[in-house]
Amino acid sequence: MRLNQLDGLLAFWKVAEHRGFSAAAAALEVSPSALSQAIRQLESRLGVRLLNRTTRSVSLTEAGQAYLSRIGPALGDVLDATEQLHAQQGRPSGVLRLNAARVAVAMVLQPLLADFLRAYPDVQIEITNDEGYVDIVEQGFDAGVRLGESIQKDMVAVPLGGLVSAAIVGSPDYFRRHPMPLHPSDLAHHQCVRFRFSGSGAIYKWELQIDGRLVEVEVGGHLTVSDSLFSIEAALEGIGLAYTFAPLALPHLQSGRLMRVLDDYSPTFPGFYLYYPSRRQQPPKLKAFVDHALAGASEPSLGVSSRSLAIPVESSSPALPTPGATR
Repeated sequence: MRLNQLDGLLAFWKVAEHRGFSAAAAALEVSPSALSQAIRQLESRLGVRLLNRTTRSVSLTEAGQAYLSRIGPALGDVLDATEQLHAQQGRPSGVLRLNAARVAVAMVLQPLLADFLRAYPDVQIEITNDEGYVDIVEQGFDAGVRLGESIQKDMVAVPLGGLVSAAIVGSPDYFRRHPMPLHPSDLAHHQCVRFRFSGSGAIYKWELQIDGRLVEVEVGGHLTVSDSLFSIEAALEGIGLAYTFAPLALPHLQSGRLMRVLDDYSPTFPGFYLYYPSRRQQPPKLKAFVDHALAGASEPSLGVSSRSLAIPVESSSPALPTPGATR
């Protein structure tokens, strides 16, 4: 095998992983045309078509699927060996692929990124926003960020902060046109910004603390979104009431652009967790990020230290329409 043949193998592997040339080219930091040429040369050498290409999609042929099943683990081992070598030299490297909803990025990931990238210049982070549930192993992600309640079994999870409270908010303009709700039953007479799960298509029912128990309340409204951050923007525009996390609403509450209602009925949920598959040999890039996240996380409530050891978190129903699950 000539040395340049490895370029074609890596190109094919990445295109198959990303299901497209543009994303794969970005991951490899080459042009899509160079990537396409490398794969054409590989197919020519093998004498078989590996990919079905259309103007809109890329998929594996039967031969391509069989070939990928053989070379994928080997190429993964090669890259892991390189990362291990860099780690021995104190240099974690490679692309760290994370999956999280936009709200999780805003609340817990964004504050960590700048310092981490300065500390580990050989690591590149690729974040994919996804409002529905994603199998991070199947999709090729190194880790994900979700609420503790919505994490799959058999995952290792480390806390990124403490408990988080829900908040129902609306703009002063909205409340000039509608009376403030005093009880959850009053929500039936209000415009509420609803959230639809991208995976299942189900509408999220607002969860409220009523008489000491968590109750799901079905709300109505003229606007339904599948973006976990847009509900606040809609509330700011006076469209209706939004159900969100209190820390996200806090700046707007302090400025007077939003007002909080039904505070006594707003529950508190487990916070966000960084989770990943249990592995005997954790990739150095992931270990570095986990250590950095634990060092930067604030101390959570109830005396549970965010610097505790990673613990398995069992799956249950998700709490808020943020990291999301298929409901």
